[in-house]
Amino acid sequence: MRAAVYNEFQKPLSIQIVPDPTPSEGGVVIRVKATGICRSDWHGWMGHDPDIRLPHVPGHELAGVIEATGKGVVRWNIGDRVTLPFVCGCGNCPQCASRNHQVCDRQFQPGFTHWGSFAEYVAVDYANINLVQLPDEINFVTAASLGCRFVTSFRAIVDQGKVSTGQWIAVHGCGGVGLSAIMIASALGAHVVAVDINEEKLAFARSIGAAVTVNATNTKDVVENIKDITEGGAHVSIDALGSRDTCFNSIASLRKRGKHIQVGLMVGNHSHPAVPMEKIIANELEIIGSHGMQAHKYPAMMAMIQAGKLSPEKLIGKTISLDESLNELANMDNFSGTGVTIIDKF
Repeated sequence: MRAAVYNEFQKPLSIQIVPDPTPSEGGVVIRVKATGICRSDWHGWMGHDPDIRLPHVPGHELAGVIEATGKGVVRWNIGDRVTLPFVCGCGNCPQCASRNHQVCDRQFQPGFTHWGSFAEYVAVDYANINLVQLPDEINFVTAASLGCRFVTSFRAIVDQGKVSTGQWIAVHGCGGVGLSAIMIASALGAHVVAVDINEEKLAFARSIGAAVTVNATNTKDVVENIKDITEGGAHVSIDALGSRDTCFNSIASLRKRGKHIQVGLMVGNHSHPAVPMEKIIANELEIIGSHGMQAHKYPAMMAMIQAGKLSPEKLIGKTISLDESLNELANMDNFSGTGVTIIDKF
């Protein structure tokens, strides 16, 4: 099969012909119809993920058709249209027993622990409990856009943040995660303050539901600006980027007993950010992580999409070929363009 491969971290990718995968006993092989290009893939290519072994095929936001099944697969058949979370639970560890597959002790992550979906085919383990049937109304490109950023934001807003009508939500960073969070929070009736340094992205944030936008470059004090807008601070604030500045601002801009949700990955020099601990204690703030979403939680999100309450297709910036992905991934740190990029030609 054709696949995008890197043999060294931070070195150019190339299209290579590699062996077709075969399914494990409990796994499947999926013919990839669409796969997203995510900043997490860029982090992997940079060498920030210790699970990656070289050579490597990236890609974890995928949708496609089951091509082959292992003998232990009982819930799925060849020809099924499916997608899956970027974290697949084993089904047997204590975390999975509590239905928290997103923090499985033996998790399978396509594009990280194993080769991913920048390829014609991808092998996926633990298929019985991790695959998600695609409704006919949702095409492969839209389904691939859900794979990491949208589902992570959905869980952050709905399950972790428990956002409700009338609350003020601050979203720091208007990339794929941030834009998804803005759309979802707005659909729930919350008032969203979107923060970024790019006016084009802020304009797009307003078009999908942000009530107010803040350009961090042109603002003397982001935290005080948000507190003024929200009359006391956000009820829930999300760091959708993952930097020391956005993490600090997100926590500091909360009102008393507010919730900070960390979604953006904190790596390299940003791994151990300073936090305003005095505010966390005095104001009884909550600091919460959000890492993907379990397959069994997808139906609530799919129902909102089918009902027209969420329109993830609006977040798709462009579709490209596998060949074009080689430069697209390497240049992700430029933060150019608006919306999610999807590979749909292999």
